[in-house]
Amino acid sequence: MAHSIKPLGDRVVVEPQEKDVETFAGGQLVLPDTAKEKPQQGTVMAVGPGRLDEDGKRIPMDVKVGDIVVYAKYSGTTFKTEDGDEILFVRESDILAILAEPRD
Repeated sequence: MAHSIKPLGDRVVVEPQEKDVETFAGGQLVLPDTAKEKPQQGTVMAVGPGRLDEDGKRIPMDVKVGDIVVYAKYSGTTFKTEDGDEILFVRESDILAILAEPRD
């Protein structure tokens, strides 16, 4: 994804990682989009500068670009880019955990 999106404040842009095929006891089944659960895992694509505290000081973000994160199920705002990619804007507080950090 080669978008130049700059989130504001403590917002984070996440590219959701969706499963195309669900596996059940009887084998694999391809589900339509309307029947799928919302993903809760994705890759951080962009990070805002952080929120301001009561004194006007910037609080640094704990996540960084490339992190694979788990976020709250119904959090954020979905946005479809010109390329047709779907991205999610979430607040850092809606991110529950970092599963993996990018390798340097």
